[in-house]
Amino acid sequence: MSLYRTELRRLAKRRFTRYMTLLGLVVLAAVVVGVFFTNQRIDATQLARAERQADQQYQEQVRWSEQERAECEKAKTAGTRSDGRYPDDCSVITAPPREQIEAEWFLPSTFDFRKTFDETLIPFAAILALVGFVIGASFVGAEWSTGGMMNLLLWRPKRLTVLLTKLAALLTGILAVTLPAAVLWFAGFWAVATFRGSTEKVTSGVMQSAILTGVRGVALVLVLTTIGFALASLGRHTAMALGGVVAVMVVGQFGLGILLAMASVKFAEAWLLPTYALAWMTKTVTLQDWNSCNATYYGECKPDTLDITWQQSSALFSVGLVVILGAALWAMRRRDIS
Repeated sequence: MSLYRTELRRLAKRRFTRYMTLLGLVVLAAVVVGVFFTNQRIDATQLARAERQADQQYQEQVRWSEQERAECEKAKTAGTRSDGRYPDDCSVITAPPREQIEAEWFLPSTFDFRKTFDETLIPFAAILALVGFVIGASFVGAEWSTGGMMNLLLWRPKRLTVLLTKLAALLTGILAVTLPAAVLWFAGFWAVATFRGSTEKVTSGVMQSAILTGVRGVALVLVLTTIGFALASLGRHTAMALGGVVAVMVVGQFGLGILLAMASVKFAEAWLLPTYALAWMTKTVTLQDWNSCNATYYGECKPDTLDITWQQSSALFSVGLVVILGAALWAMRRRDIS
């Protein structure tokens, strides 16, 4: 009997796997439905209404500026103290140019596939990564806590082969869910853009970018699934993985973030894992240090910046994966199984 097929069957028949997968898919479906009903397709009537609202806003600004300029001049003539309310020269109180009040401000939300779809892949990857992490931890953690692992090793004594076969079956199952979900996610948001937004200017380059972002999202799901599996195997219990991630996120990330903020550390976000996960999905995250001010020739104040790239994120995640999975394999080989 093939151990790989047996583990695949066991993974598929576990009620926790089914319920957790169903929950993740329901959340994803709710996101698509929510975006569908909160966006509208922009037509000529809405554009005309937005232009009228922009004109009304401009006229209100003109009336307000004229009123304020008149009050300023009256105060200057009477010699009344303005306490900094008015400038020295009342003529500078003017309405903004008409072109600065854009009609787009008054349009309802609309889903532009070209501009927005890549952003939707971030929650997609995050939700399925969480599902994969919990399923992976439970899959092997239940084996340890119920004694199933010890019984299995009686007739399959090759420890590393057994553990890696379980991991391969787990990743196959997660991939079998993630890939169709990604296709449906794409189709769902294409439908949203078609009926509640725009699919204009969607070129082959846009599609290629979306596919590459989706591939990175799938890779992130598989990495976190493996980490959940390895942590649970390392601690011989599902709670080891779940407790470990809670400790890392709550204590290590939020606590560290607060400490770095209190210490006014430059680019504090560079020490936090979510920054690297976001950089992995978006290719680059630019951090800004507003405590610094680099004046330009035009009098602008620009902060120092630091770019976190997907290459840096891939290096960090690769090292973390190798260390955690390597520790799980080492412990599996060295520990006393009883």
